[in-house]
Amino acid sequence: MTKDKALEELFLAQKAHFTDNDAFMVSLTKRLDAVEYIKLHQEATIRRYKMVMVAVFVVGIISGAVTISYLLSAPIDEPLFSFTVQTGVLLWLSENSRLIAATALSLLMTFGIVSIISNVQDIHNILRHSFTSSVAGDC
Repeated sequence: MTKDKALEELFLAQKAHFTDNDAFMVSLTKRLDAVEYIKLHQEATIRRYKMVMVAVFVVGIISGAVTISYLLSAPIDEPLFSFTVQTGVLLWLSENSRLIAATALSLLMTFGIVSIISNVQDIHNILRHSFTSSVAGDC
């Protein structure tokens, strides 16, 4: 907390002196160009993030549909996997492999949906924060 106060006092103590010379205008133009470049870079990065999120969503839908169609199309009495050794735990695992696979798939899809929503909210918060800080910086 004291570091923040010290930084605030340091910035408040500095008073900018503006002159009408060409060097100041050249420096200001360079800085504004740098800010514009960073803004364009951020917009391109966000566009890329959105495209990746859409691609991941489509791949998830397709892989989920293929997995669910396989689970539903295979005979119910036939286990998804079987073991040559028939002990108690392995026999139970083999008999309930469909239920376990469906549960695991459901949990994986739920985790994926929650992750996508969380990432979208994080990107939205980053955008809102950068927008409010840029608007506050303009004033």
